[in-house]
Amino acid sequence: MKNTALTHIHESLGAKMVPFAGYNMPVQYEGVNIEHETVRSGVGVFDVSHMGEFLLTGPNALALIQKVTSNDAATLTVGRAQYSCLPNNNGGIVDDLIVYKIKDEQYLLVVNASNIDKDWEWISKHNDLGVDMKNLSDDYSLLAIQGPKAVEAMQALTSIDLSAIKYYHFEVADFAGIEHVIISATGYTGSGGFEIYAKNTEIEQIWNKVFEAGASFVIKPIGLAARDTLRLEMGFCLYGNDINDTTSPIEAGLGWITKFTKDFTNSEALKKQKEEGVSRKLVGFELTERGIPRHDYEIVNAAGEVIGIVTSGTQSPSLGKGIGLGYVPTELATEGSEIFIRIRKNDVAAKVVKLPFYKK
Repeated sequence: MKNTALTHIHESLGAKMVPFAGYNMPVQYEGVNIEHETVRSGVGVFDVSHMGEFLLTGPNALALIQKVTSNDAATLTVGRAQYSCLPNNNGGIVDDLIVYKIKDEQYLLVVNASNIDKDWEWISKHNDLGVDMKNLSDDYSLLAIQGPKAVEAMQALTSIDLSAIKYYHFEVADFAGIEHVIISATGYTGSGGFEIYAKNTEIEQIWNKVFEAGASFVIKPIGLAARDTLRLEMGFCLYGNDINDTTSPIEAGLGWITKFTKDFTNSEALKKQKEEGVSRKLVGFELTERGIPRHDYEIVNAAGEVIGIVTSGTQSPSLGKGIGLGYVPTELATEGSEIFIRIRKNDVAAKVVKLPFYKK
């Protein structure tokens, strides 16, 4: 089990620690609902240093990214980030990721912790362009400072205007007494805030100063359990649950990051899917009766026939009802369609709803 540079702090704070993607990670501190509400209404901090970072440099860096990712990275300017995915050759997804344009001919790819080795191998295999690739995953840490009070709480820690950084834009600037920190207006919660990338040797100083600056805003550390309920309320996909090696971006509702303005891995097959349609789609659903949907529960139709499985499910802390994601036949993927979730042999009624579940 790997530790992050902050594991000892989480343990000293009494966090419940669990193995996650090969790391010893804090799953919760005070409790999921309290931590969830802290991020929705105030400001909370996640240690997500288990995420992977690859630095691609050279005149062909963009060409390699264009070849292996579904989105069009040619639209990026320095200081902008882009959500994308790595399609495989079989219609599925190797991983989803964020691409940052650091400077001309230099990009940072941020990938899921569980897929670091797999992604590195996949991109390396396609690198016949002489692009310089560095795997920085073991040397860098990542904090997600999330919530509507994040800008106000953190402004004293930097000389730049945090409120001027637009969504999916970033600055490389001073933060908490450290120079050259990536301050990115991204996150996985839907409640605003920043993600802070810094070296392992710098992150403890940043953590301490973040909590000093945020004290009057009742800032709290937040675990991975609340990160999951927050992202699910937004309908954000989780790799390994809602998307994987067998789900296509078109089926998963990720057509918006699948741009056919260029050729990329398996683009012809995915273009055909987009034009001809798919037989199943990832949908969001809300239970209309009491119950909590969980990962791998069966989805059935009115006749009791199994038509899919729940890929992510929970009791929504913000909405007070059971919500989830799952793949269903396209004819049942329209808003308002009635489906049922099989919970302990009972078929509990649900309806397909438009994402996100949580509206600010």
